[in-house]
Amino acid sequence: MRNRLTNIKVIVKLYILVLSVFTMFRVIFFIANINHISKIDPEGKFINIIKAFLMGLRFDIVVSGQILFLPFIALSAMFVINRYSKIVHKAIYLYTLILFIVAFTISAIDVPFFMNFFERFNISAFQWIDSPAFMFKMIIGEPLYWFMFIPYVIIIYIFNRFLKKILIKTNNTLDSKFSNTTVRTIISLVFAFVMFIGIRGRLESKSPIRIGTAYFCNNAFLNMSGLNPTFTFIKSALDKGKSRYAEINIMPEEEAVSYVANKFSIINTQGDKSPISRTINPDSISDKKPNVVLIIMESMSCGKMGIYGNNDNLTPFLDSLSNHCYTFDNIYSAGIHTFNGVYGTLMSYPALFLQHPMKGTRIKKYNGIASNLKNNGYSTLYFTTHDGQFDNIEGFLYANDFERVISESDYPSDRVVSTLGVPDDYLFEYSIPVLNKLAKKDKPFFATLMTASDHGPYTIPDYYTPTRDMSKKKQIVEYADWSLRKMINMAKKENWFDNTIFVFVADHGHPIDPKYKISLNYHHIPMMFYSPKIIKNPKRMSNLGGQIDLFPTLMGIMNIPYENNTLGVDLLKHNREYMYMCSDNKFGVINHEYFLVVEKEIKGLYKYKNGDLRNYATENRELVNKMERYGKANMQAAQYIIKNDLQK
Repeated sequence: MRNRLTNIKVIVKLYILVLSVFTMFRVIFFIANINHISKIDPEGKFINIIKAFLMGLRFDIVVSGQILFLPFIALSAMFVINRYSKIVHKAIYLYTLILFIVAFTISAIDVPFFMNFFERFNISAFQWIDSPAFMFKMIIGEPLYWFMFIPYVIIIYIFNRFLKKILIKTNNTLDSKFSNTTVRTIISLVFAFVMFIGIRGRLESKSPIRIGTAYFCNNAFLNMSGLNPTFTFIKSALDKGKSRYAEINIMPEEEAVSYVANKFSIINTQGDKSPISRTINPDSISDKKPNVVLIIMESMSCGKMGIYGNNDNLTPFLDSLSNHCYTFDNIYSAGIHTFNGVYGTLMSYPALFLQHPMKGTRIKKYNGIASNLKNNGYSTLYFTTHDGQFDNIEGFLYANDFERVISESDYPSDRVVSTLGVPDDYLFEYSIPVLNKLAKKDKPFFATLMTASDHGPYTIPDYYTPTRDMSKKKQIVEYADWSLRKMINMAKKENWFDNTIFVFVADHGHPIDPKYKISLNYHHIPMMFYSPKIIKNPKRMSNLGGQIDLFPTLMGIMNIPYENNTLGVDLLKHNREYMYMCSDNKFGVINHEYFLVVEKEIKGLYKYKNGDLRNYATENRELVNKMERYGKANMQAAQYIIKNDLQK
């Protein structure tokens, strides 16, 4: 009996075989880490373990598809020309055997590796590659590595037997039923597309599967157990070679740490703790902990606001609000990307040139807002309008004590208007019932809402009518401001409003009328703390600061003791001499008169308030050196802390 669709049948059999093997290793992984399983919250424990296995299957399909795609092309070529080649099948057998043995070896090593380091296997395992003898002795002397040897040998033996049966011992001649070359080609292309979807790991268009996709809950073990160690290893190797993940080296580390510690009035920078960690104890502690609603506004540059000189009346609500809250007029974003803004705001760490802090193979844990408030009994959640996997935001936040992330998949499909998901006002409308449920619990809540409407492609809802005829870029700003007013008006009707602090900040600004290599309007952003019942003496303040200062300033307003292990300061108690910012491969430092732009060896010093384009760097070398040192020291100190995993 001749086989039909031989190329597809063979590949499907191979998929079933290799996925079964990966699943065996995942079972062993769970058994080896039974101590972590026992610590999982009993509520929903079984369901979450099933979810972890299903997530693991997704990552296994990605890895399997990457390896099997080339064999499928070879098999399909034979299928299309209606010829069978024993030599090609043997070549496919050897190719598949070698690559999957490598993948299964990684899976075997991953078990003791995880038990040692609580991380899935990655490139850091080769940190002793310059000392192979030491590494070899370490491996053979560690019982955990021998733990996997016997099951590994048995699994490889069984795998090889089945692989031979599928590729070598099966009659793989073709059925003449598919004699038409065009039909055979179309069939092969359709299945190739299906394989491509599996390799990509996701149907959503914004991004393929990534490390953060595996993070579906707040249990770190369950989140990591869904990963495939071959995937994490390859991803870590690729990341290490990318400049955007390169560690910065712009100043001697000891000098940078000492400089920053001195600015923070920290005397002792030695020991196992972070050299910038300081315990903050308020003069008095509030009897009732307030709720916090943090709204991170997409692209809301101060250059769009009336109180900062814009005459288009685009932000009447924010402008009016500025007189009823703590308004900081000289705040600057850490970088120019949304991930810079979310990271800088929530974790109080600066942007470090091209680094993407949320996308590394290992998602780092920070002692940020959510962690501190969760430790103080708060519920923590984050709302985004679009796909939660974009920028790896969902995985990063789950790893950093956000208990729930609400994203595009949670909203009704008919309310999703673009790739950016739902419009701002619906985001706020959706959030109110969620916050109402949290308010009924016997604990305060911390909610972050990240807007997106003021980002192209701009989509203005049909039910909103702009006040006048103007460009869509201006209309969308007006709509975003209208949505903020709607949010506050809805919140005022709720019982929890009086005991809530609303914080408004932007992820970054917009390059309106850029005059220098770094656009100040891209970094100059609003920061407002609004709570009529809690902030009883509202005022506008002109001291310099950044979005990285939001967290310590908020904790100061709330009168909650905490450990500040960040580069941020409480702006109500600390005056910055300068503020610094990154624009990918450049950085800037600003004071009340001058703006310094540094791009490698090129330095520009400008009197920015009147748009002066003259470079004052040559005649103000001492000031340039002071400002440059301030920026470099803060960024290098941040790099040192992150590199040494002291940011927790």
